[in-house]
Amino acid sequence: MARELRRMPSRRQLAPIPSGGSRRPIYAALAGNLAVAITKAAAASWTGSAAMLSEAIHSAVDTGNQGLLLLGLNRAARPADERHPFGHGMEYYFWAFVVALMIFTLGGAVSIYEGVARVVAPEPVAGIWVNFVVLGAAILFEGGSLLVAWREFRRAHRDDAALWSAIRGSKDPGIFAVLLEDAAAVTGLLIALLGLVLTLWFDAPVFDGLASIGVGCLLVGAAVMLGNETRSLLVGESASAPVIAGVREIMARDPRVARVVELLTMHLGPAEILLAMTVDFHDDLPRAELQAAVDDLTAQLMRDQPEITRVFLRPSPPLRPPEG
Repeated sequence: MARELRRMPSRRQLAPIPSGGSRRPIYAALAGNLAVAITKAAAASWTGSAAMLSEAIHSAVDTGNQGLLLLGLNRAARPADERHPFGHGMEYYFWAFVVALMIFTLGGAVSIYEGVARVVAPEPVAGIWVNFVVLGAAILFEGGSLLVAWREFRRAHRDDAALWSAIRGSKDPGIFAVLLEDAAAVTGLLIALLGLVLTLWFDAPVFDGLASIGVGCLLVGAAVMLGNETRSLLVGESASAPVIAGVREIMARDPRVARVVELLTMHLGPAEILLAMTVDFHDDLPRAELQAAVDDLTAQLMRDQPEITRVFLRPSPPLRPPEG
C-alpha cells in the first residue's frame, strides 16, 4: 500500500440540491382536503353530527399538514452555510414529524374526546341525509387524492411489491405521509358513514359517537406509523439496499481496489446521501496513481448514483506524511 502520498484522501462535495421531495401529491391532497374540510364543517354545524365534526377536524388538520410539508420542502432546499455545512435537507423530516404530532393530537385525540362526549350524552342528529351527501362527495374527493398519492408512491417504489416494505424503505415523507393520510381519510369516511347508517337504522345517536371514536383511533394509529418512520429518518437512516449494492458493484469492478473495508451512508434528505468509505487499494498501486484512483472513483460514484451528493473516501490504512 502506498504510504507516502502527500495529498489527503478525497472529500468531494457538491452544492446542496433541493431535498427531492415530491410536491404533486401534496398539492393534490391540499386542494382536496381544504374543499372537503369546509363542506364537512358546514354539514356538522347543520346536523350536529359528532362523526361529521370529527371528519371536519380530520380534514382541517390534513390541510394544515400539507402546508407544513410544503414549508419543510422549501426550508430543506436552502443552501448550506457555516452552521449547516451539509445543508438543510433533514429539516424536511422534522416538519414531517410535526405533521405526525398534529394528526395524533388535533386529529385523533380531539375526535376520541368528542366521540366519548357523545356516547356519554347522546344527541339526536338532525338532517342526517345531508351528512350522507357530504360523505359521498368527500369519498370521491379523498379517493382522487389517494389515487394521485398511490401512483406517485408506486412510481418511486416500483421494485417493492409489498406496500409496508415500500413505506419502510421510502426516504420521502411527503409521499408516504400523504399516502397514509389519504388512506386514513377514506377509511375514516367509511367509518363515519357506517356510524350514521347505524344511527339512522336503530334510531340510536350513540353510534354516531362510536364512529367518532373509531375515526380518532384510526388517526392515532396513522400518526404512530408516520411518527415512527420519520423518527427513523431524523436520527440518520442509511441509504436503500439498491444504492449500497450499486456502490459496492462500482468498487468491485475497479481493478485498483482490493476490498472495501468500511461503507457508511446516511440520508441528508430524500435525494441527498452522504457516503463515507474506507477502501483498501492494491499494494502495488504506484503512489502517483493512488490519488487519481480516489478522485476517479469519487466522480464515478456521484455520476452513477445521482442521490449521492457527498463522498468521503479514505484509503486504508491511513496515509502517513512523507518523512523529512
